[in-house]
Amino acid sequence: MKLQGINHLAFITDDMVTTIRFYRDLLGLKLSAGIGHDGYRHYFFQFPDGATHVAFFEYAGATVMNRKFPGNRTSLPLGFDHVSFTVNSREDLFALKDRLEAADIEVEGAIDHGIFWSVYFYDPHNNIPLEATWQFMDIEQYPAISEDDPLEIVAEGADPQPGHWPVVERVTPQAEMCAEGGNGHPMRQHFIKNGLARFSAGVSAEFQRSLQSDVED
Repeated sequence: MKLQGINHLAFITDDMVTTIRFYRDLLGLKLSAGIGHDGYRHYFFQFPDGATHVAFFEYAGATVMNRKFPGNRTSLPLGFDHVSFTVNSREDLFALKDRLEAADIEVEGAIDHGIFWSVYFYDPHNNIPLEATWQFMDIEQYPAISEDDPLEIVAEGADPQPGHWPVVERVTPQAEMCAEGGNGHPMRQHFIKNGLARFSAGVSAEFQRSLQSDVED
């Protein structure tokens, strides 16, 4: 098992329309999927790699987060600092900066972080601190750490080290690989009936039939 990257980062908004306007229409992300029922919404914005997303929940009583600049220390009980988006070139980095400033959104930077440059800005409604990064150097040796008081654990290397967690003693049989019903069930039903989505390549026909049986007329 290997983690392949970020699937999505999930945040909270009290205004999904304003959120879509910013992430889809200004930043250019694809509004890829969503679900909504009983005053609750969960929408996903997709990056060009097709695998990475930013997601938002909207529901009654939701409030936006306090504004905090990326990297600034805080005593607030926040588990999130910021999210960084990748751009492919210096020109793209400054084109984004120009686009944001044309929309009257304050941008800080570019700032030189050694192996990459970044600009910083905020989702103007939800106060989420955002970063766009252009990386212009490739790491030759992992882990590449520059620190005045290095942690001993870093010397163990970049790859997972065995022996620190219990070994799996019981592997879940395929017959027990089941999922409880959730709010995605009616969404799948709607998507299949209306041709809005299809099963991914590699998903077995047997598994597809087991999930499609409830949507057949």
